[in-house]
Amino acid sequence: MLKIERYIVIEVIKPLAAVLGILVGLFACFSSARYLAEAITETLGVALMLKLVFLKTLIALEVLVPIALYISVVVGLGRMHRDQEIIAMRAAGIDGMSIIRAILWVAVPVGVMVGLLSVMGRPWAYEDSYILDARANAELNTDRFQPGRFYGNEESGRVVYIQSKDDSDGSMKNIFHYTDKNGNKEIILSRYAIQVPAQQEQRTQLHLHDGTIHRLMYDGTDDEMIKFEKLVLFLDEPEDDIGYKRKAAATTTLLLSDEPSDIAELQWRLSRPVATVLLALIAIPLSRSSPRQGRNEKIFTAALIFALYYNLSGLARTWVEQGMVGRFPGIWWLHVLMMVVVIVLLKSDIKSKFSLSR
Repeated sequence: MLKIERYIVIEVIKPLAAVLGILVGLFACFSSARYLAEAITETLGVALMLKLVFLKTLIALEVLVPIALYISVVVGLGRMHRDQEIIAMRAAGIDGMSIIRAILWVAVPVGVMVGLLSVMGRPWAYEDSYILDARANAELNTDRFQPGRFYGNEESGRVVYIQSKDDSDGSMKNIFHYTDKNGNKEIILSRYAIQVPAQQEQRTQLHLHDGTIHRLMYDGTDDEMIKFEKLVLFLDEPEDDIGYKRKAAATTTLLLSDEPSDIAELQWRLSRPVATVLLALIAIPLSRSSPRQGRNEKIFTAALIFALYYNLSGLARTWVEQGMVGRFPGIWWLHVLMMVVVIVLLKSDIKSKFSLSR
């Protein structure tokens, strides 16, 4: 590696760590806020919720890392253009291929890392996140519930409210329990309740005392109201068997599948390193600016191109999932098109190499 190429690499790497840190932090904060709003902490606990945020962030890295590299190339080379360092390099006989090589010195290792995350880390993270999501949906752990708050889950159709709670023995007073499954709505009101933890192979139980059950009928029959002195609810236990999920499937399993959805998932994973390198290369012409040109204009153009490329990637994957496009060209047509655009935009830099060699 030439000294000038090493200098360019350093100028690109400098903003990379900062940009990636900001993107990861924003994504983690957004995920945490969403889970806190859904009261996941009361269901899973803080430790498991943080693990879920970590897994979601790990999955997002296959997108966040290419974005960070893309922005870093635009920012790093853009500064060199504005400070006229690129002009000085050209005057000293440094051709455009030196800049391209310097960017590849960064983009290729980053692309390999993204590929490993997508091929190996993605299925592992999705499998664990599916298990934690299933636990959050299945568990009704009143030990973590706070009085005076509603706790609900859209998938299970359950809403629970506790008016007061004794932390010494876990007993609860004035409980509201609502369920909505397959159109059958049931409301249970109880003056007193206590949760009995699971023992051996038994399920966790919720003992309700002195209450009523209201069943709302929508088939034309009369609603029902049942009074009870004691009612035992057997709570659903979380299942670690999530079944087959293509996003959690091993890459070797996807290689042997002929299902369109599996093909789309496989090609998405394999295309992440390619997309990373292509984004880094197309950022080179986007970084060109004159000393008097504003920075916001280039950033806006770069953001627009990335949004277009990313949305088209999702569209191409959807077409393969739905069987509208076969295994070939699959989603690869978009990356080939992107490669053609990169070559056209870098044509002058490539030509400068050959013109100088003559």
